[in-house]
Amino acid sequence: MAFKDKEKKLFLSSLRNNASEHKLLTSLLFLCIIATLLLFIPSSSFTISASDLRFCISRISQTPPTPSPPPPPPPPSPASTILHEKLILNNNNTNIIKRFFHPYGSAAYNFITMSAYRGGLNTFAIIGLSSKPLHVYGNPTYQCEWIPNIRTNTNSSVEKITTIGYKILPDWGYGRVYTAVVVNCTFNETINVNNNGGKLNLYASTSGGGDTNYNITDKMEVLVEQPKVLDLTLFDSKPKYEFFYCGSSLFGNLNPQRVREWIAYHVRLFGPKSHFVLHDAGGVHEEVFEVLKPWIELGYVTLNDIREQERFDGYYHNQFIVVNDCLHRYKFMAKWMFFFDVDEYIYVPPKSTIRTVLDSLSEYNQFTIEQMAMSVKVCLSDDYGKTYRKWGFEKLVYKDAITGIRRDRKYCVQPRNLYATGIHMSENLVGKTTHNTEGRIKYFHYHGSIAARRETCKILVNKTNVNYEKTPYVLDTTLRDIAGVIKKFELKMIGSRLQKTRQ
Repeated sequence: MAFKDKEKKLFLSSLRNNASEHKLLTSLLFLCIIATLLLFIPSSSFTISASDLRFCISRISQTPPTPSPPPPPPPPSPASTILHEKLILNNNNTNIIKRFFHPYGSAAYNFITMSAYRGGLNTFAIIGLSSKPLHVYGNPTYQCEWIPNIRTNTNSSVEKITTIGYKILPDWGYGRVYTAVVVNCTFNETINVNNNGGKLNLYASTSGGGDTNYNITDKMEVLVEQPKVLDLTLFDSKPKYEFFYCGSSLFGNLNPQRVREWIAYHVRLFGPKSHFVLHDAGGVHEEVFEVLKPWIELGYVTLNDIREQERFDGYYHNQFIVVNDCLHRYKFMAKWMFFFDVDEYIYVPPKSTIRTVLDSLSEYNQFTIEQMAMSVKVCLSDDYGKTYRKWGFEKLVYKDAITGIRRDRKYCVQPRNLYATGIHMSENLVGKTTHNTEGRIKYFHYHGSIAARRETCKILVNKTNVNYEKTPYVLDTTLRDIAGVIKKFELKMIGSRLQKTRQ
């Protein structure tokens, strides 16, 4: 019963609301009719103002006006001008969705030149970096072009000479975004035979690699020879240096004391007809430079600033192009050229000299050198309290005794017979290679010591054999025994200016 009463009240309330709205609409309709009739009555007999009409309407309407609707939403943004897809008819008259791809930015460079050098009367080597994916998945090609200088007293046209460039990838697949490339340009005739000068251009073509719609060819000028500068006797003359060192990229916070020890040791070993080329990739900070400066002043060391190469993501600070640049830059100035690192020490037996050893290997254009891996943590108890005063190779006297494993080797070459080189050996040379050098020459490797600025000795022992961190070591004082000789040699050569060098 209560439910029916509630329905009845709701019905009556609805009627009252509808009646009120009906009354308002009727009044408005009436006013509209009156306003229409007034249009046909002469203005002289009857007038009504707009204000009178508004007053009248306001008296009739007792309910608040209905709120206006919200404004319409803003129009949609115009369609993108980039077309990502499109409905098309294929060859079978069937609707398919065609998708589109829009490239932005830039990929790895086609070629980055570092240097170019003559390799003889008719051959050149161009050293640089190139996109590794381009070489792994594509087939980039190179062309070399020699343009002789125009002689001012003739009207003859310039005859360009071209040849196919032969590419060599010497980094054994270790490249990253960029890989090292050596382009060999060998022409069918002597270049610049009249010594009038000219320039060498390289054309590097992607050959559809990267984007098959394009065969992009970049032209670059890589070498200029000025008139009357070419020395044609250079390629057959006796080299200036007997022993030459080409160093890899030096990077990180290097220990100046370790660098000091290394350069003094090897200048003494290689002798007065030697030279050392070092490459600063950020590792030659002020303290390191101070220990190199005396040897630079004496003419034993040349320092190259190669920090700009850090822009290009290659393997280990682009060391492959660094050593190849050194090879080709100095190949006619050196009889023997060594490749090893500044935490490695070359050693020959006491009854030998570096000259007699290399003379015994002269039939080979390349030989590799056996490694002696040394601990940088195990030291002698005799050095307790004074390890910080000892030179690195003087206090690090325990050799890794594990046998039957392959260790990395370093190497030495007769550089005039190489087209390109690597870190542990060259695979691009003319002539023979030997690895059978045990007993004649070896190197001691103090891995990690060159970048350690604090004392590396962790334990002090008084044993011939010791196991540390699951590795057996055996006492080897070979270099410790000659530490005094090296210190006296340094003092004789450059005085006491480096005596206060710190780690």
